[in-house]
Amino acid sequence: MKIGIDKIGFYTPHLYVDMNKLADARKVEPEKFIIGIGQEKMSVPPITQDAVTMAANAALEILEESDREKIDYVIFATESGIDHSKAAAIYVHRLLGINPNARSIEVKEACYGATAAIHIAKGHIALNPESKVLVLGSDISRYGLNTSGEVTQGAGAVAILMSANPRIIAIEDPSAYHTEDVMDFWRPLYSNVAFVQGKYSVELYISFFQNVWEQYKKKTGLELKDFESFCFHLPYTRLGLKALKTVIDEGAEEEQERLLANFELSRSYNKVVGNIYTGSLYLSLLSLLELNTDIKAGARIGLFSYGSGAVGEFFSGIVEPDYRDFLYVERHGKLLSSRREVCISEYEEIFQETSLADISGKKFPIEKDPAVICLAGVKDHMREYVYKCNEI
Repeated sequence: MKIGIDKIGFYTPHLYVDMNKLADARKVEPEKFIIGIGQEKMSVPPITQDAVTMAANAALEILEESDREKIDYVIFATESGIDHSKAAAIYVHRLLGINPNARSIEVKEACYGATAAIHIAKGHIALNPESKVLVLGSDISRYGLNTSGEVTQGAGAVAILMSANPRIIAIEDPSAYHTEDVMDFWRPLYSNVAFVQGKYSVELYISFFQNVWEQYKKKTGLELKDFESFCFHLPYTRLGLKALKTVIDEGAEEEQERLLANFELSRSYNKVVGNIYTGSLYLSLLSLLELNTDIKAGARIGLFSYGSGAVGEFFSGIVEPDYRDFLYVERHGKLLSSRREVCISEYEEIFQETSLADISGKKFPIEKDPAVICLAGVKDHMREYVYKCNEI
């Protein structure tokens, strides 16, 4: 039985910062951000958007009533959770009107979380073939103003509907995975920004990729020539290219050209959204599938997932026939093109506003946010989510 991605959608807030202008404001050569880091724009979340609303907005566009009835598991992967106890999945479950006879949980392992969720979903569907599982990867990447990590911030969510007989990609077995207890990136409970040892994290990312790639080849007998493309977790888009270049010589010249060309397409969305942590790998996959119109059914795509701390995994998927009929290319293009650029001072003001630890008793200006689902405020320490035209 094939199990995999039946539908996939994403959401990012309606505001962004231009990296050229951020570089000028930080007195950095723009080429360092645009070329050296590989980022062109960075999504900026207003106070009316958090991990819950972004995930709900991402899922809203892909779910039909029949999906809502068959979903019996909602798995929310995030490192931007809003509660130490209650799963963010429960809020989304209600906002989307999903079948009440369902499990709803939150999972965490840095940026690896959504990959863990996909494999949990795959196991559940193997035992329950009629089930559908909603996997959500939603995050706000924050390092602070005028920090070395500022250029790798971002915000957004990816929603994936997993099912038997998927219409987009069937996930293959086996995977290769690796865990080490390291401190390359972390965010303690008392901090609303992350801490990172940048150079060390890059070294680990690349070494983990090489480790799981070697494992994968031994397990499967597959080689570089067997892949149409590789997609990477992209905290910044240049990092995936660095990893790819460490193995690219294993292929013939034609294979190298194909993999490099497809990598460029796979990072297109990430370059203008920024780092979305758990959803980053799957935004890259979506970018590849929507922008490369020549990928044929049966093509194999390699997927490298990395979550600091650290867990890495390499696995693969096979593209299904007529997969393009089930993508939302026009809708996603409009989402990105309709965003509004904010100046640096407005971005800094929004950053400070959304950094407040105590927002209880406040109302937020949802009329300024074009998203369907918004955070309207906090009352008695409870977040009030609004489905516009239908307050829930």
